[in-house]
Amino acid sequence: MFASTDTLLVETPSEHVLLVSLNRPEASNAFNTQMAWDLITLFEELAIAPDGIRAVVLTGTGTKAFCAGGDLKERNGMSDQQWQAQHLVYERMVRAVIACPLPSIGAINGAAFGGGCELAAALDFIYVSDTAKFAQTEVKIGIIPGAGGTQTLARAVGEKRAKELILTGQVFSAEQALQWGLANTVCPAHTLVDDTIQVANTIAQNAPIAVRQAKQSIHKGMQMSLSDGLAFEIEAYNRTVPTDDRREGVLAFVQKRKPTFQGK
Repeated sequence: MFASTDTLLVETPSEHVLLVSLNRPEASNAFNTQMAWDLITLFEELAIAPDGIRAVVLTGTGTKAFCAGGDLKERNGMSDQQWQAQHLVYERMVRAVIACPLPSIGAINGAAFGGGCELAAALDFIYVSDTAKFAQTEVKIGIIPGAGGTQTLARAVGEKRAKELILTGQVFSAEQALQWGLANTVCPAHTLVDDTIQVANTIAQNAPIAVRQAKQSIHKGMQMSLSDGLAFEIEAYNRTVPTDDRREGVLAFVQKRKPTFQGK
């Protein structure tokens, strides 16, 4: 079973769904080194031994912030070597999130600045509260996004919009995030987490192997030519054919009942 840590609150609100809350509200849920390691451990374990989990929802505790980015108080006074060593942990963290085969959905409940915006963009898709706001503020302190932001944000909103947002460091709203393609839905703040969990439940009721293969086919295919993507899709498709879930899905359809998927 997945357990809470000093920096993450971990719950199972329904069968097969894991709710993970960044839990440093005194620091606007900013990353410190420990939170990054905790996220690495969690997402790498989910990739290897999901223990019945089929979808992950990520949010922040409190109402003020999803994540304010890297904890600059922890970073203050670091040598160049210490800064770079810590950043290697952040790099591994975002790779663990992106590489996790389970669907990951954000419930962005407040400010997502710097690394918080990068984490949001690294998830498969995000729902955002009507009070959420976003910014890639790194150029304002002399660095650039280094946890995937120049890549994931550009893929979400397009190159020209990403250049505008990253080079200016400007704050943008939940509605702008929706309009530009970073967010999928804007929800009232008081229903955000429940709305996101409901979507995770819908995903978790589908065939787990098929869901994972579809996620991988979309993600990998977007980085290929169309012809290579089509070939990759067929390889992903063929992995679903010999599964018990495929046979159960067809049988349940014929028998006009809800399928019972086992992830086998």
